[in-house]
Amino acid sequence: MKKKLLLFWLASFSIFSVLSQETAQWRGPSRDGIYPAKGLLKSWPEAGPALLWHFGGLGEGHASAAVTNDRVFTAGVIDGIGYMYCFDLNGKLLWKVPYGEEWTESYPGVRSTPLVHNGKIYQLSGLGKLVCRNAANGDFIWSVDVLKDYQGPNIKWGVTENLLIEGNRLFCTVGGAQANVIALDANTGKLIWKCSGKGEISAYGSPALIKLAKKSILVTHTASSILGIDVENGALLWSQDQPNKYSVHANTPLFHKGYLYCVSGYGKGGVMLKVADNGSSVEEIWRNTSIDNRMGGFVLVNEKIYGSDDSGKAWYCLDWKTGTPMYSEKITGRGNIIFSDGMLYLYGDNGEIVLAEPLANSFKKISSFKVPYGTDQHWAHLVIGHDRLFVRHGTSLMVYDLKAR
Repeated sequence: MKKKLLLFWLASFSIFSVLSQETAQWRGPSRDGIYPAKGLLKSWPEAGPALLWHFGGLGEGHASAAVTNDRVFTAGVIDGIGYMYCFDLNGKLLWKVPYGEEWTESYPGVRSTPLVHNGKIYQLSGLGKLVCRNAANGDFIWSVDVLKDYQGPNIKWGVTENLLIEGNRLFCTVGGAQANVIALDANTGKLIWKCSGKGEISAYGSPALIKLAKKSILVTHTASSILGIDVENGALLWSQDQPNKYSVHANTPLFHKGYLYCVSGYGKGGVMLKVADNGSSVEEIWRNTSIDNRMGGFVLVNEKIYGSDDSGKAWYCLDWKTGTPMYSEKITGRGNIIFSDGMLYLYGDNGEIVLAEPLANSFKKISSFKVPYGTDQHWAHLVIGHDRLFVRHGTSLMVYDLKAR
């Protein structure tokens, strides 16, 4: 009996040790849609790469997968209740736990991808409930109702933020007049600081982190502004006007070599800002409306920005330094984009997944296939991990083998 208990304890400790050293989050290790895999297929069969496994009982939602060394996490809504799911890499369901009522109005379902960090999993509901659980077994740790506790109004299509963590600080854009953006203790859920920002409502955005020599800055969107906030104390360092028609700014900003690119849909497009060396201010460098993707993100590859427009007319390549359009092409429907091992992966809202090579003067469409399972909108962002492509379509999670043999 003692031997069995010892083996159980060692196995549990091993799982916790692995999970406690990992972070799995929205749009990859750096939140920029770049996945550091090598040796992937450079073309696919007509039906797409081999389907390794498929789970069709997730419920409604647009959450992507969060993939760790040996686990796959996501979330879905069944009969108005949100559930966290944990699978092993072979698709075996290890645990499923409810986290409370979820968004059931326009475009019902989970909005946010789980964040896994230091052995914990964090989920933010469309109604503003933030829940922390043990990533190994799903056990409850803490929860906070950020809208109720910090006087933030909900927004037309529900709270939609993919959480960001730095050290022991977990950030959330509440949208309250006083607690506009907050930092919570990731271990307890207690408030560390609050920033009043510009007092604007939240804007469906997912923040980015700027790391300078002597300062770290949280960058997030509110209804009409881009905010730069001191990670240490919550001080508002600067703001930049960025309004659009419906106050939707769902794309994560990108910081690269002293410059910050932010892009919004509904015709607004992107703005390039130069960040002062000490982080205290920004200067507008250029604007471009070609890429105005509403929520599909973009990638930066070899000093070029790739993404689609909001109308679905074309996918574009822009020069990072000047914003000048290099080329454009109707390669698939508007959608989300990631990059790995020299190739672009596009997921159109028409349900087509495209493998494309970014050339000097054009996109080269190599392969494509239609997503075979799931329901409703094709909005969940693609994920690559363990040489596999993770595709979420509403009720279904599909996992494809990308490894070149």
